[in-house]
Amino acid sequence: MQEPAPRVTLIGRPGCHLCDEARSVIERVTTDLGVAWDERSIDDDAELRAKYADQIPVTLVDGRRHDFWRVDEARLRSALG
Repeated sequence: MQEPAPRVTLIGRPGCHLCDEARSVIERVTTDLGVAWDERSIDDDAELRAKYADQIPVTLVDGRRHDFWRVDEARLRSALG
């Protein structure tokens, strides 16, 4: 059986405290809703770094930018609902 495609992507970098907070919210929401998510580091992708370096963490929902700097739990739940 194939894993579902991630609906949420967290773009951040190691050692970023805001990224750690965002990850915690995303993990809680996606676990509650049974939604797949993934994480990408701007340190591993020059295109992401050029696009989002001043905005991390950035949250994408279904490939579109949803939030940056902070993740609002209620807003994320609504976007996924």
